[in-house]
Amino acid sequence: MKLFLNQTSPYARAVRILIVERGLEDKVELCWCDPWNDDAQLLEANPAGRVPALVTDSGTPISESLLIASYIDSLNSEVSSDNKEDVMHLAGVGQGLMEAAFALVITHKYIDEGNNPSVLTKRRFSVIERSLLHLEQNIAHFGHHDLSMGTIIVAVALDYLAFRLPELGVAKQYPALEAWRAGVANRPSFKTTAFG
Repeated sequence: MKLFLNQTSPYARAVRILIVERGLEDKVELCWCDPWNDDAQLLEANPAGRVPALVTDSGTPISESLLIASYIDSLNSEVSSDNKEDVMHLAGVGQGLMEAAFALVITHKYIDEGNNPSVLTKRRFSVIERSLLHLEQNIAHFGHHDLSMGTIIVAVALDYLAFRLPELGVAKQYPALEAWRAGVANRPSFKTTAFG
């Protein structure tokens, strides 16, 4: 299989961590690319030009990180489906948090809003705040071992906030969530895929 990715995409990092956690590193070739420069191989795998994109062994391209993550999990028969609803819930909350943070970063990078942020920017901040509060209040349902697709996505979203939006002060405002994130971030899969 081939995984198209870049170093700073939280979506690609979540998939890469899942690949490591599922012991599939030897079965996936990492294809580093720049999605902002219309990389030809990436566009062939995903006409939208977004990372990650996975090309399966049969040559079928799969795009969108949640779909790729679900596919990766389906390759591992040891992954439990007992708590599938909880995993999907966490994956959805984590993905929403990641999308709001990513959109803010891209907006700040390419659109200068100055002191007059748009309605969309305000809405994204609200999404982040509500998602963090929800996660902080439900931290007891998370674990440090045998990470699920959902907890990986949440942890990567939190790491992305710390990496790209440290001014939000997430660690101080949500101490239980930060303690959980710090514990997960010590895993080898997170250390070897750190944002850079």
